[in-house]
Amino acid sequence: MSLLVLGLNHRTAPIEVRERIVFAAGALPAALAELAQVPGVRECMIVSTCNRTELYCVAADAGGLPQWLLAHAGSAPVPAHCLYELRGPEAVAHLFGVAAGLDSLILGEPQILGQLKDAYRAAQQAGQAGPLLNQLLQTTFSVAKRVRSETAIGASAVSVASAGVQLARRIFTGFRQHTALLVGAGEMIDLVARHLHAQGLGHLIIANRSRNRAERIASRYQASAIALDALPAHLDQADIVVSSTASPEPVISVAAVRAALAARRHRPMFMLDLAVPRDIEPRVAELDDVYLFTLDDLRGVVDENVRARQQEAAVARKLIAEEVERFFAGRKVRDAAPLIRSLRGQSETVRLQTLEQARRLLASGQDPAAVLEFLAATLTNRLLHAPSVALREAATQGDEALAEAAARLFQLPRDEP
Repeated sequence: MSLLVLGLNHRTAPIEVRERIVFAAGALPAALAELAQVPGVRECMIVSTCNRTELYCVAADAGGLPQWLLAHAGSAPVPAHCLYELRGPEAVAHLFGVAAGLDSLILGEPQILGQLKDAYRAAQQAGQAGPLLNQLLQTTFSVAKRVRSETAIGASAVSVASAGVQLARRIFTGFRQHTALLVGAGEMIDLVARHLHAQGLGHLIIANRSRNRAERIASRYQASAIALDALPAHLDQADIVVSSTASPEPVISVAAVRAALAARRHRPMFMLDLAVPRDIEPRVAELDDVYLFTLDDLRGVVDENVRARQQEAAVARKLIAEEVERFFAGRKVRDAAPLIRSLRGQSETVRLQTLEQARRLLASGQDPAAVLEFLAATLTNRLLHAPSVALREAATQGDEALAEAAARLFQLPRDEP
């Protein structure tokens, strides 16, 4: 059994494909239980974010995993090149790189580490994280921490949120006279609110299905909070709209945006959809006076911002290569542990049996020197009997490998014939 990763991400699949294979947090327990029933799967974890959906499984081979994943994509086919499959050391290196932010749209972004922890927690609660995943994820979090502390991969302020705000500045030269409407109340919306507030935004509105959560964010940035069903009534106030919810369906329709534009007398709107699946109907982009961008559109902005991190990323990758080697070396030691325990247990049994015989001889009045000789000779013969028989059989069969292994194991010189 080894680790196997199967999935797709922002490098291999466009957003219109990624948004079709998404597992919401509430759906993870059922999905994990279903995934665990795929033949050959011993342990499993599902990572599903706006930039990736990946299955981390302990399994002998991929078997029915691709079919299982694609079954959640709906009726439209997913191009074969969108999926990737990694095994063993490659899979471990990939996970370490993901946790360190090396495989993110924003190089070095820290949010993915929290998302991995959430995915691992869900796998634990579902009873699908066994010995290998438990050891692997604990090591992963340690590696990510080491990358953060020993490199400057996260030194410059680069994030999806900051890139989105930079993009908005291409439409509006300043924010003091403008209003932003943020839809959602998760970490991404909090980050966007923080960046807009720092830029001196005139007015900020937070809309969310749970108004209480919206109010918690709004209180930090002197903003207003509204319920999600009040969104159409406030949309015309917004020069900037950023949405990031977990809704499986769009929360902002073409009709709502068209009505808002009419009320605004067609003053331009900047709209940024950070959700997967998308929150804003794609046809909104066809409306005049709307500048609609998605996660994939941020790539150009991101490319400008990450150049300073490339050198640190190279250092991080070398560090990860070391950690992968260390992880597998540790696995080999752990794999040998049962055999070592068995060998020691068997030797202890022989020792106790021989010692008991020696004690009986002493109790019967035998010469102590003769008893010591018996103890040493008998213990030696019993411990070496099985290896000696195996070596003689190997010699008759021409098995040189066992002789070489024995010489290494017992640190013996090999005499030339």
